[in-house]
Amino acid sequence: MKRRLLALLACPACGGGLSLTDERLEGEEIMGGRLDCGGCPATYPILRGVPRFVRVDHETAAAAGADAVPVDDLEKRTAAAFGYEWTHYDEIAEHYRQQFLDWLAPVDADFFRGKAVLEGGCGKGRHSALAAEFGASDVVAVDLGEAVEAAFPNTRHLPNVHIVQADLKRPPVKPVFDYAFSIGVLHHLPVPEDGFRALASKLRPGGHISAWVYGREGNGWIVHLVSPVREKLTSRMPHGVLDRLSGLATLPVYLSTKLVYGPTGGRVLGRGLPYGPYLSYIARFPWREQRSIVFDHLVAPVAHYIARDEFAAWFERAGLEDVRIEHHNANSWRGFARRPADAA
Repeated sequence: MKRRLLALLACPACGGGLSLTDERLEGEEIMGGRLDCGGCPATYPILRGVPRFVRVDHETAAAAGADAVPVDDLEKRTAAAFGYEWTHYDEIAEHYRQQFLDWLAPVDADFFRGKAVLEGGCGKGRHSALAAEFGASDVVAVDLGEAVEAAFPNTRHLPNVHIVQADLKRPPVKPVFDYAFSIGVLHHLPVPEDGFRALASKLRPGGHISAWVYGREGNGWIVHLVSPVREKLTSRMPHGVLDRLSGLATLPVYLSTKLVYGPTGGRVLGRGLPYGPYLSYIARFPWREQRSIVFDHLVAPVAHYIARDEFAAWFERAGLEDVRIEHHNANSWRGFARRPADAA
């Protein structure tokens, strides 16, 4: 944890400011210590350089005590699933740059310059690192589970990135952010809109928000065939077993993208192939990345596939304006909007 993060943090229990106690330094990083709330008796530990605001496992429960946000069993399973994924597939690859911008369009790299940015669900920190590289003044990246153990070492060298273990439905930050985004995370929450509204609430007036979610449209075969298997079977497997199974399941995907979808752009004889836009898009990805994608689709205890009208309603109900929603790869939705400048 960098000391400058203190100016952005707030107690999730009362919204009060936090102060450092018993900090243990390694260079510029605060690797251990405690955050004490000035507005209530709550305290939160710093473990291995990461402030911890949730009780998700035995270690954080013991260290955080009663003040940290409790997490229900379903969310614990979700945190454990993606914690396994991002601590095992923890590489930061060059192709993430364009993928990141494609998920956030119309946002481009220049948009980040000088902005305070909040990320809801950071995984291994790949997007946090890019936002920092693009010139954000500060990036506060929140994740619920063990993924922070990958995100912190992946971003520790960046002076403007801060990794926080917390519930994105209750981000422990002040409402001072110029931009908030969440990529591929909200649809794994029990109630996805709760996370979206929480992120939007941390924007300053005039700030912007982006979200990318699985679409209901274009994913009928996953909704009706893959999701029941995931819910009843694969998400309940030991993660190591599922990882090995995912390697086998990746083989036909990888071969079809490299031999068919990539060379043809997802079209043969003028007709679109099944799932053409998406599979031709990931054809450029290496084996390990495609295997991570397959694992990702099989491991989640919860995955909502969201219709465009429902996605648009999130923005309306949050009081946002200048809303722009686009279909991405014919199977997902990306949205961008602004909090009104006169918002209270």
